[in-house]
Amino acid sequence: MTAPIDGHVAVPHSAKALVGWRNAVFVTFVLSGVSIASWVSRLPAVRDTLQLSTASVGILILCMSIGSIVGLVAAPLLLARVGPRTGIITCVSTIALGMLLIGTGGSLLPSVALAAIGLALFGLGNGAVDVIMNVEGAAAERAIGKTLMPLMHAFFSVGAVLGAGLGAAASGLGIPVFAHLGSVAVILFITSLVAVRFIPESLELPAKAATSAAAPASAAAAPADRPRLRIRLAGALSVWADMRLLLIGVVMLGMAFAEGSANDWLAIATVDGHGQSNTTGALVFGIFVAAMTVARVLGGPLLDRFGRVPVLRATAVVGIVGLTMFIVGDQLWIVILGTVLWGFGASLGFPVGMSAAADDTRNAAARVSAVAIVGYMAFLVGPPVLGLLGQAFGILNALYVVLALLILSALASPAARERTYPS
Repeated sequence: MTAPIDGHVAVPHSAKALVGWRNAVFVTFVLSGVSIASWVSRLPAVRDTLQLSTASVGILILCMSIGSIVGLVAAPLLLARVGPRTGIITCVSTIALGMLLIGTGGSLLPSVALAAIGLALFGLGNGAVDVIMNVEGAAAERAIGKTLMPLMHAFFSVGAVLGAGLGAAASGLGIPVFAHLGSVAVILFITSLVAVRFIPESLELPAKAATSAAAPASAAAAPADRPRLRIRLAGALSVWADMRLLLIGVVMLGMAFAEGSANDWLAIATVDGHGQSNTTGALVFGIFVAAMTVARVLGGPLLDRFGRVPVLRATAVVGIVGLTMFIVGDQLWIVILGTVLWGFGASLGFPVGMSAAADDTRNAAARVSAVAIVGYMAFLVGPPVLGLLGQAFGILNALYVVLALLILSALASPAARERTYPS
């Protein structure tokens, strides 16, 4: 039997169904990682085609960040309205459309406005699917009874490694941005259609499913059984009064800034700050996400053995050391080693924060959405701030802001301590 998780009622699941559910969530994380890394790996090429300054790149990325925030806010309502299957399909379709527009505006028909619209849709889809896949991940994690969230985020990093590798290859082979991103968009959409078949169809399961072996485990509830919009909104707003939840958000703010600054600026910092080629910039970004992948695969056992707080503090220190090496390194091997440590340091903050927010299963979607919004403030504020600072002082010097936020994240880490709430 599984504990209720934000609408998931306690129903028995076969081992096969649970494995299918878990694997579908893994695939969703991979798709999100592929999409983001595909865009990031071609950012220098889009920048060159549109002839943008560093500050202008920051403003362009801001469009994606604003879309992400809207997606995060809308996700709990979308999840309650249509359920995770339709929600994920809707989000991935939006991501794919955004990628097509980015490719069109970034290479086929160069247009800053078109690229900006594409990035807004791209961010909208990724922000919303982030909440949905983390809520589903927390539900599957509890149903299976094992720590899986870091591994789920490792699959995001696997997707990012794949996306960065394909992006570096496309850059090296001279494949246009439109052809690259358009192909990835089609693959994402088709894959999501297959994967969601193994995810419960609705968050609202009828009570009779708990006693009927013949009843499907994911049958949809009648519309009358759904909580009213006013009640859902009240529940979503009430979580902001929880100080512990806000401190978890601070942890995620620092770690998301460390991860997001790499997503947005690592390739350009490698190119502009360290004098490397666009292809090398894409490869260094791939090294970063590979390091995050390794750390997230190892994260579950480490968290089970040492607990959330010591692991979060240790990774923050590693991230600070690595980022410092990346900034001040004057040789490529130092930059690469710093990138690896930076990836290790940024690896666990977001998944651990999501798990900590979902400890209270009574309003998990709203709680996950709330901390994700705080964390995503890094993606909203970070691009223009780092862009403006990079324009004035150099992009490497702008990254010192990330060091300060990593320190703040380490100080707030006790808020993520393991807790048990009544069902």
